[in-house]
Amino acid sequence: MYPDLSYLFHDLFGTPADNWLSIFKTFGLFLVLAILSAAFILYRELKRKAKEGLFKPEKVKVKLGEPASPAEIASSGIWGFLLGYKGLHAYQNFGQLQADAASVLLNLEGSWLGGLLLGAAMAGYRYWEGQRRALPKPKVAVRKIYPHDRIGDITMIAAVSGVVGAKVFAIIEDIPALIEDPIGTIFSGGGLAIYGGLIFGFLFVSLYLRRKNIPIVHVLDAVAPALIIAYGVGRLGCHFSGDGDWGIVNTAAQPGWWFLPDWMWAYDYPHNVIREGVAIEGCTYDYCKRLVEPVYPTSVYESFMAFTMGGILFALRQPLQKFPGMLFSVYLIFNGVERFFIEKVRVNQEYPFLGMEFTQAQFIAIALMLIGLAGVVYLYRKPRA
Repeated sequence: MYPDLSYLFHDLFGTPADNWLSIFKTFGLFLVLAILSAAFILYRELKRKAKEGLFKPEKVKVKLGEPASPAEIASSGIWGFLLGYKGLHAYQNFGQLQADAASVLLNLEGSWLGGLLLGAAMAGYRYWEGQRRALPKPKVAVRKIYPHDRIGDITMIAAVSGVVGAKVFAIIEDIPALIEDPIGTIFSGGGLAIYGGLIFGFLFVSLYLRRKNIPIVHVLDAVAPALIIAYGVGRLGCHFSGDGDWGIVNTAAQPGWWFLPDWMWAYDYPHNVIREGVAIEGCTYDYCKRLVEPVYPTSVYESFMAFTMGGILFALRQPLQKFPGMLFSVYLIFNGVERFFIEKVRVNQEYPFLGMEFTQAQFIAIALMLIGLAGVVYLYRKPRA
């Protein structure tokens, strides 16, 4: 496993593990890749739908040739201060940053000198850049803004609210840990529940779309393949980092028809990022644990299913376009079915219900399946213009 890039480079090129590359955590890298992949696919889908006339542009008046406003200069200064405040502090505590980046970045400690210097530099540059672009007589122009032109705002809102939601749901799953260490639990770098991210992201992006008068139903169809592909990318990050998002112990004998690598049947996750298990003989690195018994590598299974479902959703885009909202409903069904059954072999806390045991994710998966099925039936029977 590769808890950070230093372990990957060690395997590929023989460079020492636990070097400066340790600040680049594998899970965080794949999380960024997941967000970027979702943004790219969503942008392409929104742009395609705009060309097909499904979105009307918003006409926005913009002033050209004005110098930077005091608010713009102040904003640049504030961002510069925050970057310098935490950046120089991180550099001065590089060893701690390598070991646990979250403990350095997610606290109130920082360097006032770094913050003031970089803040002043960025504010000064913003002022200079504004003066350079200024015209003797500023002009007013009207621009047509389509939903795909707002992909930056949509992505940022979805990413921030998604991470917050994922953290909230993860905390709810482990209330005893919150009671024992509230600050550490809330601000830890680990522990994210995907359904919390989806729910919060959906709510806050929907509010943004409503405020901008953008038809939500067409955006939902556009985001369906983006979400499932990004989910698959994120699950690869879970696997390669060994973040504990694996299955139950796999004691079953490998069947004779199995043609995939052995580690895809059962894996002990050496060098996992949460340091769970027993010591690896002869290992002297920071991450030297492997699981006592091999488990189902469920993250790999989920990635495979996510990419397969994403391909199906791409194939269904045109056939289902005459039913706005149908593609997203199918996505909900796919998502719910996949998560419900994968939970059977995943490690998660179960809750009793009607004489049976279900995980939090299974309750949500059932709700998504029912919502998706209801959406498919309703949209199919709905009269079309």
